[in-house]
Amino acid sequence: MAVKEKSKRRYLIPVLTKALDILELLQNSNEPMVLEAIHKRTRISKTTVYRILKTLVHRGYVAQGADRTYRHIASPKKLRFGFGSQSADMPFSEAVTASLREAAAAVGVDLLVLDNKYEANAAIENAETFIRERVDIVIEFQIDEHVAPIIADKIAGAGIPLIAVDIPHPRATYFGVDNYRAGVDAGNLLADFALSRWEGHVSWTVGLDLEKAGQLVQSRITGAFEGVKSRLPNLPVEAFVRIDGRGMRDESYRVILDFLKRHPKDKHILIAAANDTSAMGAIEAVRELGREKQVAVVGQDCVPEMMAEMQRAGSPAIASISHEAYGPKLIDLGLALLRGEKIAPYNYAEHHAITADAAARMLEEAAGASAAAVSAAVTRRARK
Repeated sequence: MAVKEKSKRRYLIPVLTKALDILELLQNSNEPMVLEAIHKRTRISKTTVYRILKTLVHRGYVAQGADRTYRHIASPKKLRFGFGSQSADMPFSEAVTASLREAAAAVGVDLLVLDNKYEANAAIENAETFIRERVDIVIEFQIDEHVAPIIADKIAGAGIPLIAVDIPHPRATYFGVDNYRAGVDAGNLLADFALSRWEGHVSWTVGLDLEKAGQLVQSRITGAFEGVKSRLPNLPVEAFVRIDGRGMRDESYRVILDFLKRHPKDKHILIAAANDTSAMGAIEAVRELGREKQVAVVGQDCVPEMMAEMQRAGSPAIASISHEAYGPKLIDLGLALLRGEKIAPYNYAEHHAITADAAARMLEEAAGASAAAVSAAVTRRARK
């Protein structure tokens, strides 16, 4: 009999057994319990009890009181988050979506994903769908600042918390990169390139902007200009030009092609792009005119295509600013809001400058991986 019992125990998972012991103790208790009492009753180490309790609270099976007591919640409701993705055609948006799906699955949150299609009306319609579906929280990633108040008002009217990704929305909690500082880093890279390759001579510094996203995202270009000026203080103000590439490849290709044709003799041109999609359009125009040696480009987002472009011999792509995988922090932020925790109005993702050498190592590390895994690899490598 003892042998049979021992055989059965071979298939048990110790930490899960401990978690169930704690949960059953709280279920059977007539009053909330403190950690010390749970530790004494179960004879499980305090550290393990603490971690299990935090996990059960996180997943909604246990509630923690202000007096540091814990009680069982009879039937935890599975949370459902709504995510309005920027566009299924934008590489960075797809990377955010992939990392968010993985993070939601890891903590048992249902995720309803709708595509905003880089278009204002689609974003409004999707917000209305989230309201009809009665999601617990909305994570909004749409590009047009002009419809942000409309979307925010609809969601607030339904009593649903809102997290705005990259583009601020009224009454929403913001999450995204510190655009100005990310821009400064891009400008520093461009200026350093000009100093090392062109002896500091620069004909133009072009900011490939994203006007409809609003001032916060546009501060990437403001920061880039300041980064260049800090290292090349003698450049005249007329050498700095902002052009709206709309964050899109085709439009960025068109406006940079036109700019280069209007300045055929200028040989030292720096381009700071609002995102890598714009950067790739600019690079396409530069390559079409055979002016790779005359132009240097830095993007934002560090998408795989941009990292691969950096590996091409003679490419004008010299770097991109990586923005860490958004998914885990967005899920944590959403759960914290639903728990009623006090959250700062602006929450920033980490960003890092990624040059060609670092990009080569990341691509090798993430070969064959998902978009979320590539983003995670970028973050890991950038922190080293």
